[in-house]
Amino acid sequence: MFERHAGNDRAVLVQLAFGKAPIADDLEELQSLAATAGADTAGVITGRREKPDAALFAGRGKVEEIGAACAEHHAELVIFNHPLSGVQERNLERELSCRVIDRRTLILDIFAQRARSAEGKLAVELAQLEHLSTRLVRGWSHLERQRGGIGLRGPGEKQLEIDRRLISGKIRALRERLDRVERQRHTQRRQRERSQTRSIAIVGYTNAGKSTLFNRLTAAGTYAADQLFATLDTTVRKLYVADAQPLVVSDTVGFVRALPHELVEAFKATLLEAVQSDLLLHVVDGASDQREQQIEAVNAVLQEIGAADIPQLIVVNKCDLLGLGTDAGRIETDESGAASRVFVSARTGAGIPELRTVLQARFPRQNSYPYDTESGFAHDDASQNAKAA
Repeated sequence: MFERHAGNDRAVLVQLAFGKAPIADDLEELQSLAATAGADTAGVITGRREKPDAALFAGRGKVEEIGAACAEHHAELVIFNHPLSGVQERNLERELSCRVIDRRTLILDIFAQRARSAEGKLAVELAQLEHLSTRLVRGWSHLERQRGGIGLRGPGEKQLEIDRRLISGKIRALRERLDRVERQRHTQRRQRERSQTRSIAIVGYTNAGKSTLFNRLTAAGTYAADQLFATLDTTVRKLYVADAQPLVVSDTVGFVRALPHELVEAFKATLLEAVQSDLLLHVVDGASDQREQQIEAVNAVLQEIGAADIPQLIVVNKCDLLGLGTDAGRIETDESGAASRVFVSARTGAGIPELRTVLQARFPRQNSYPYDTESGFAHDDASQNAKAA
């Protein structure tokens, strides 16, 4: 029996398998995404097909099953854990007489709810408009009519074409504003380079514990919660590591499987901290059965934004949830003897001293890197990160 919360949409979730059995973890993630967006799972429909139906994505019989589930549970929303075309979405809404959204729209909605900074809101709005522009296709009769009537006569341009033109203009304006943000980040990066400060970016799958690790390392006190996409806005703090070069560390937005391309494009300015870093701390949820697939999903996004060649250090988090407390602090090395994986619990702090040791070895202090205000690294920054935890 699924939980109900007052004010939330009741949703039926749909997960189809194409050439393989349905994966329980895919459904679990979809339920988490739906809950994060403010929807209650009223029912789940699974099935198998050789390939998607061109008109309805699911077959006619499966659509009837979805409709019956909606009627039984009084659901107002159907969420497909797959990308739907505009035509498929409209056809399904016509058949089911309720709202239908796909995985991309669901994630966009979550980002729209969570964005707090002006930059984050701009990026989300750009992604939403780019996604909407792909939905403006033939079939919307109320948009296809010629403008006419008293006060509405025009040059004969269709309403659909006007909407497309207005959206295109808005997209251009948003891109220009985000380009200015990107130029500002380039300037900040050059300033750090002049002060000989090394940059570390924390990346990883959503809800892997990135913000918790960030707070543990920097004593920053940024928002961290056991929920998807708790962090959307990049935060940068100085990081004190004894006998290491001056360091700054950034906490970035979490990634997810099949992250909408529109979001990746829109958040490129935000993700620039990862693209231009000297090291990526790739945080992995060690308690997840899907951790290897999540690593692949994160690497796919890093490839898309041009950060695939940045050196990575895998930080296996949540050792306390694995029942492997003795693993915390364990360091694995690669063929050259350099640390490749560190096992920690960001929540309890276990393994953090070992992680700091690895960072010190990666960025050893040189005589030309004094920890003073001239290098841009003040001694009192967050009390030297709470005296290096």
